[in-house]
Amino acid sequence: MGAFALWASAALSQQTDIAFGDARHDPDQPIEITSEQLDVDQTKGTALFTGDVLAIQGDLRMSAARVLVYYVEADSQSGRIEKIEADGNVVLVLNDQAAEGEHGVYTMADGVVVLTGKVLLTQGQNTTAGERLEVHLDTGKGTMTGGRVRTVLQPAKSQ
Repeated sequence: MGAFALWASAALSQQTDIAFGDARHDPDQPIEITSEQLDVDQTKGTALFTGDVLAIQGDLRMSAARVLVYYVEADSQSGRIEKIEADGNVVLVLNDQAAEGEHGVYTMADGVVVLTGKVLLTQGQNTTAGERLEVHLDTGKGTMTGGRVRTVLQPAKSQ
């Protein structure tokens, strides 16, 4: 099967399996979040970061207009995070790969990040677009789904 056949099948599929990251992300690393404003609701166990938000965990970076952190068992004092939801120009970067979408959810227990809404994944010069990207950070495997998944692969140039 030539490069064209691979490209044609990937470009027209409704689901594309992809690799993301290198499966060495450590979800136990601390998360540093910076923003213009922070609102904490201890009764709900949430922290809302707004305004040019940047969350960093090791090599993983997520930026968005708004990030809502949910703490385990509504106990923000423990610092154990259940999940992080991001909205508004969400960009996820891991090593040399980047994905962007309208909404993102990072579930800490299973190490899964889901981006939705006009998702664009860039891996070097290759791109994949769809409506939903699910990435398993522990394995580095991901799946793009939704509507017509479109992939553009750049062939290796002969030297």
